[in-house]
Amino acid sequence: MTKGGLGIAAMSYVAIDYMRYVSPVWHSRLMPVLWSVLAIAVVTRVLFYKHWSKELRAAIPFLGSIVFLLCALLFEALCVRSVTAVLGLDWHRETPPLPDTGQWFLLALNENLPGTLVEILRAHIIGLHHFLMLFIMLGFSVVFDSVKAPGLGLGARYIFTMGVGRLLRAITFVSTILPSARPWCASARFNNVPSQPHRWAQKYYVPYANDPTAIRKLLHWDAAYADPGSYIGDYRADWGSMSFLNEFLRPSYSEGPSWFALLKKAGGGCNDLMYSGHMLVAVLTAMAWTEAYGGFSSAMIWLFVAHSAQREIRERHHYTVDCIVAIYVGILLWKMTGFIWSAERKTKQTKLEKIQNSLIHAAKDGDIETVRRLVEEIEVSSRVEKQSKVISNRTMTVFACATVITTLTIVILALTLTSDG
Repeated sequence: MTKGGLGIAAMSYVAIDYMRYVSPVWHSRLMPVLWSVLAIAVVTRVLFYKHWSKELRAAIPFLGSIVFLLCALLFEALCVRSVTAVLGLDWHRETPPLPDTGQWFLLALNENLPGTLVEILRAHIIGLHHFLMLFIMLGFSVVFDSVKAPGLGLGARYIFTMGVGRLLRAITFVSTILPSARPWCASARFNNVPSQPHRWAQKYYVPYANDPTAIRKLLHWDAAYADPGSYIGDYRADWGSMSFLNEFLRPSYSEGPSWFALLKKAGGGCNDLMYSGHMLVAVLTAMAWTEAYGGFSSAMIWLFVAHSAQREIRERHHYTVDCIVAIYVGILLWKMTGFIWSAERKTKQTKLEKIQNSLIHAAKDGDIETVRRLVEEIEVSSRVEKQSKVISNRTMTVFACATVITTLTIVILALTLTSDG
């Protein structure tokens, strides 16, 4: 594993999973075999893993990062639903997509490249769940000494960086509402959203949207001067203390009594959400792989990132600008969060080592009393260390079992309960 085995396992996973399109029968046979081999290899190596003390120190930052990411995802889901609902479904149906030179460029390539190469560019070789699973494989590879411990520290950095990226993304796309590259998306996925705009949009946007003269007057007076007439009201759900979310989510009667269930339906949204969340995941995985493992496999993952980016543009899930911004934001964020986990950590001197150094100096100076006192301290430290080691071993065993079982359970739930990770 330390000499390329992790890269081979990663590429095998991507290749076998792609067989679902080439040969579903062989995919159904080979994928369980691959997962079984990987799981058995990890469980076997866990028994000989020597860095559980480092993992224990990284456990609190890891759990804190998970909580932070969940909060960021909740805020992002609120923003996704809000920007989709605020202008109403009529705006989504009638507003054309923005001009995108990246889309034009890919269409031109389709006309000039060989057909086989175009089919490779169109192929669904890698998706969001692949990048997430590649990082999980990278994190577990600490038990093979492929990546320097702690694995939970690397995971904490990845999850925390993801949370920061998600917050920045939500703040960005909620600031200016951009039309989707797929105009039919909102009507298909959010058919219960009101057709008319929110009352704020009715007052501050609609009267000036298609009239340059009106916008000029708005700039001159710096006040909403047009009379919007009578506002068309919205249904208001009774969500108790969370009823204030009615202003942002614009629910309908048929969508049920739960605001959280409403957010779960938001998914990836139907506006253009600057920048691409899929590309952020891909870039963070590539950055983590390059820094922690490197080698030929990291170059392959960057090729996967490029392939995924052109597919996002080609299939019009995002504009080109969304993918470009996601790439450099992901790189910069990963560089900025290097303080959370580092492959090169300086170990502090233990108390016993300091005593031994003092003993050497005292012996050179001929200070017998200091030598006697230091020898006694060494004996006491040795007894304390033996006692703590017994306790530590028990603690580490419990922690190791809990960590492995919990992590594998999360991976299994992610694979079975979600469509794309």
